[in-house]
Amino acid sequence: MRVAVMAAGALGAYFGGRLAESGHEVHFIARGAHKEAIERNGLNVESSVGNIHIEAAKVTDDPKKVGVVDVVLFAVKLWDTEKSGELSKPLVNKDTRVLSMLNGIDSVDRLTPILGDVVCAAPTRISAVISSPGVISHKGAFANFRCGFLDGREDARLQSLVDEMREAKVEATFSTSIRKSLWEKFVFLVGISGATTSTRSPMGPILADPDTRALFESLMRETEAVGVKSGVEIAGEAEKLIRVAGGIGAHIKASMLEDLERGNRLELDWLQGKVVELGRKLGVPTPANEYVYKTLKLLRNGKPA
Repeated sequence: MRVAVMAAGALGAYFGGRLAESGHEVHFIARGAHKEAIERNGLNVESSVGNIHIEAAKVTDDPKKVGVVDVVLFAVKLWDTEKSGELSKPLVNKDTRVLSMLNGIDSVDRLTPILGDVVCAAPTRISAVISSPGVISHKGAFANFRCGFLDGREDARLQSLVDEMREAKVEATFSTSIRKSLWEKFVFLVGISGATTSTRSPMGPILADPDTRALFESLMRETEAVGVKSGVEIAGEAEKLIRVAGGIGAHIKASMLEDLERGNRLELDWLQGKVVELGRKLGVPTPANEYVYKTLKLLRNGKPA
């Protein structure tokens, strides 16, 4: 199948790399030093579950040069959603499926007016960063996603794409209850990003200290409460994820902390900020998320250029 990765950051490049490794025609959308390094050296993914080197990776900064594809792995930062959606139009027709792999809970709603009802949600579970131009570092042993349409409809086209991904050893699942999966990821991501970034620490020390552990747990419980009040059936999910957290690896830290350390812009407004916004709207107290938001607010736009 023909695949476009919009764009070839850590998340998109990992899954796109797995598909390219299996022989699918994958086009990576990248720019700057990252694009130049992929052109020169190929795409390299360093992973405990198997390294990847796509020697002659197809890379461009212009989606028009790619044309219509079967699937778009849409994986940009949240502030680039609309801009990247507009740039993705040449990749899409009625038979394309656009898998929004973004963090947060509103990317499908933001992309659908631009690209149409071919956009589905694909919440991912992975820890990866661009360690240097052209090189992706996969930091955990987990890398998977579920995908489906927010209205819960069946879709043979998307199911067939998922089957092809599985054959390429990409852990993917089709779901008719993807909104619940989206919120499950959101609960955990708000917790791990808020806790690691506000403390500048990986998860091991956070879970070992009673005060920082309490912060981590409160971030997730508040997010769950907001989701339940929004009508999503995720009651009890935070407690499950608190138990899961102990097994994710002491070295794990959120991409938000990686961005902070690099002086990059943060997804704060779409994570903790979104919980605070919805909490106020729905009458759900969110003091832990408000604390993290206020602590990081002045840093959310990154270092001045």
